[in-house]
Amino acid sequence: MRLVIARCSVNYEGRLRAHLPQATRLLLVKADGSVLVHSDGGSYKPLNWMSPPATLRTAEPTEELAAEGVVQVWTVQAMKSDDRLIVHLFEIMHDSSHELGVDPGLVKDGVESDLQRLLAEQIELLGDGHTLVRREYMTAIGPVDILARDATGGSVAVELKRRGDIDGVEQLTRYLELMNRDPLLAPVQGVYAAQQIKPQARTLAEDRGIRCLTLDYDAMRGVDDAESRLF
Repeated sequence: MRLVIARCSVNYEGRLRAHLPQATRLLLVKADGSVLVHSDGGSYKPLNWMSPPATLRTAEPTEELAAEGVVQVWTVQAMKSDDRLIVHLFEIMHDSSHELGVDPGLVKDGVESDLQRLLAEQIELLGDGHTLVRREYMTAIGPVDILARDATGGSVAVELKRRGDIDGVEQLTRYLELMNRDPLLAPVQGVYAAQQIKPQARTLAEDRGIRCLTLDYDAMRGVDDAESRLF
């Protein structure tokens, strides 16, 4: 993991164009090739990023850029598309690299882990014709619980919680924003699945086009005997 704090400007070129004017930011270069640009706000969501696989090329500035104060130019080129991230560094305040080793990944608590496994086994709960692609689909900002395909072949990203609140909706929104940049996945529909979904979270999710799904944990485990219910 390489950490660079620098005064820089950033341009994203490709299917979308975006510009970040000159400011002091944190640049993260991960071992998988991803590069993320962070500010001192906005929680853990990057201002811009390039997903792996990608290559980072560092070069000296042209005379014109050097005259503007640029001391280094980063070009981060996506390997599967023409998208690229161009970073002009005006001042480098910190540059360090750290070996983090192999990460064991997120360990969910028992119920959430079981919900993920059970929904993967009963993927038809998402709707007729849905098929499982994989559990724990990795993105540059973390794993999506389940990636599936609907009856038409469209991508479906599922975020699972025991109790669905607004934070979970925000988390899924970030995943969807990133995944919809991938032409092999886009368009990606979001599903927010939980045993209980708070009204505010449901309203926010539906406003963002995210479908909500309430899961019956006992029924999924096969321990819910509907015939013995009084109501």
